[in-house]
Amino acid sequence: MTKVVFFKSNGVYWGFEEQGHTGFEASGNDILCSAISAMTMLVINTIEVAYGADVSYDIDEETTNVRVTSRCALPNCESDEKKRYAISGLFMGYYYQLMDLVEEYYEYLDVEVIEKEYDGNK
Repeated sequence: MTKVVFFKSNGVYWGFEEQGHTGFEASGNDILCSAISAMTMLVINTIEVAYGADVSYDIDEETTNVRVTSRCALPNCESDEKKRYAISGLFMGYYYQLMDLVEEYYEYLDVEVIEKEYDGNK
């Protein structure tokens, strides 16, 4: 099962952590795992390239642990309100997309949101 935990502070989504293989199919044929991986890379690339903002990420393919955060979603770290809104909205959109997948793949995917203050890259 893949567990995704989103980080939120005062209503603002600023990152997430993913752990585990979905187990839906064998490695290399797992469409659910592929979808999650593609969406994760979309989030990273959009923040970094399209928005030109800082994004911190750590992808450990061996343990399947992934952590993506962007302080630029938070008001005390980014002065451009539109950029903050776009980055937080991207994290939130990913959350809702995964929640749609949970409806069908609940045995393979678990998603939650926790209140957590941004603490650097941790």
